[in-house]
Amino acid sequence: MVMGFVNVLKPPGLTSHDVVQNLRRLLKVKRIGHGGTLDPLAAGVLPVAVGTATRLLEYLQGGDKAYRAEFILGLKTDTQDLGGRVLARKPCPPFTEKDLQAATRPFTGTIRQVPPMVSAVHYHGRRLYELAREGLEVERPARQVTIHEFRLIRAWPDGPYYRAVIDITCSRGTYIRTLGADWGDYLGVGATLAFLLRTRAGSFRLTDAWTLEEIAGAIERGERTFLLPPAAGLAHLPVIIVPGEFIRHVSNGVAIKGDVCRPLPSLREGDIVRLETGEGQLLALARVEPDTRGSFLLKPHKVLK
Repeated sequence: MVMGFVNVLKPPGLTSHDVVQNLRRLLKVKRIGHGGTLDPLAAGVLPVAVGTATRLLEYLQGGDKAYRAEFILGLKTDTQDLGGRVLARKPCPPFTEKDLQAATRPFTGTIRQVPPMVSAVHYHGRRLYELAREGLEVERPARQVTIHEFRLIRAWPDGPYYRAVIDITCSRGTYIRTLGADWGDYLGVGATLAFLLRTRAGSFRLTDAWTLEEIAGAIERGERTFLLPPAAGLAHLPVIIVPGEFIRHVSNGVAIKGDVCRPLPSLREGDIVRLETGEGQLLALARVEPDTRGSFLLKPHKVLK
């Protein structure tokens, strides 16, 4: 049975769903899904879960993401990228790179964002992008996100537009196009996303990603080196090694006491942890729960079989 994660390098032009359909055909599996949508025009890291690893996708989403983005300053569109209708053009003053970097400061740390109308957020049972295609715009509540890094790499003031390349590290749920548009508004000229590359999603990195063509070639050669173990997408969760005599308990979904496992990381009630064998096999994800005797229990939440 095929099970695990594939770190796919999604090319521009394909939807995330297209990538999943391609892998479903190549791997001949039905149970498959991606962890974190990339827009069709974007490229980069797209983690895909195969088999029972799809049960872990909700935990995969907890990791931070990193992007390299190119913005055009002085241009505003209704989609906040080059695929939309131009709303305004404005000449840029002679910004220095120091000016541009200083303007990123209000957009670092914990901020609030209004999801764009072209997003997949639900509104009264429909996706926002469906409403946008009908020419509708609705009120959207702002969401809290965290921007860990918003760093200018290079800027090009020459040419028909002022262009800037930015490296961004952020929490899940961040809309890069909206971050750029808000930054451009703060600068007083507006900004539009021209190119987006996701360089990391949680523990999945661009340097280790596989193109669909490379995956197809490996399958033809009878190789599966592109298929990562289920634990590969959960590096942000603490690991607890389960003693051999308690492995069967965990596999049957039975809670075990924390003090039977050594060593133990610092844990709090409600934390989600990985329960693994000494050989590194992922047995289950467990939730930390209090024990009446003053210790705590590790209650299996998702058991992999």
